[in-house]
Amino acid sequence: MQKYFDINKEGFSVRCKLYYHKNLHDLNCIVVATYGFGGNKDNKAIEKFSERITSKYKHYGVICFDWPAHGQDARNKLVIEECMTYLSLVNTYIQEEMGITDLYHYASSFGAYVLLRMIHEEGSCYKKIALRCPAIKMYDSLTQDIDESEWSKLAKGKEIIRGFDRKIKLDQAFFDDLKHHDISQYDYLEYADDILMIHGTKDTMVPIEVTRQFSENNVIDLLEVENADHPFSNPKYMDEAIDAIIHFFSPISH
Repeated sequence: MQKYFDINKEGFSVRCKLYYHKNLHDLNCIVVATYGFGGNKDNKAIEKFSERITSKYKHYGVICFDWPAHGQDARNKLVIEECMTYLSLVNTYIQEEMGITDLYHYASSFGAYVLLRMIHEEGSCYKKIALRCPAIKMYDSLTQDIDESEWSKLAKGKEIIRGFDRKIKLDQAFFDDLKHHDISQYDYLEYADDILMIHGTKDTMVPIEVTRQFSENNVIDLLEVENADHPFSNPKYMDEAIDAIIHFFSPISH
């Protein structure tokens, strides 16, 4: 089952999508699912994960939402602080409006960067966290294809455009913010036992070597999926990742 709803608070409107098995009143655990740069709440990988986990654990639900300047969100310029505000508003809604305190988080790529940065600044409210192809070096990932003319535009105070289905405006302040907040330098040892990292060995967008080093530094378990690319486009590899996450999020695993 699926339900769309908006969280209207603090001058923001967060557009959300909830997956659940049959009855909303049966829910007592929620997985917040976040995706990569340029995606949206109707993400197919999250839909597949949601269908699998809600059919296996019928009291679990999954909530995905549009990042600022993504999907149907009203903003057109991406600001990381606003991304963290959206995530905080979703967490608060689940806890206060839905009355559910058992939260999990499944994040991939850009979503993992936002989550890890927020945890560094505010701590974690999640029982377990699974990170697939996390963009630990987000600045490097987003700047690798910026050419000289675009850097010149940014330096003059102009914006450049990125994105897929929807075009997202990025300015110099955005990149300066990413560069200043290098999460690979932060300490996550306190949360290590509750985090699972998953990364494909053939990821050309986010090098697995960065995730290996990050996992080693923070003593976090890393599942390497042989031959998987960044989006885990081969269904076999995606199934392997989903199975691992569902097992990690098992109600009897903690």
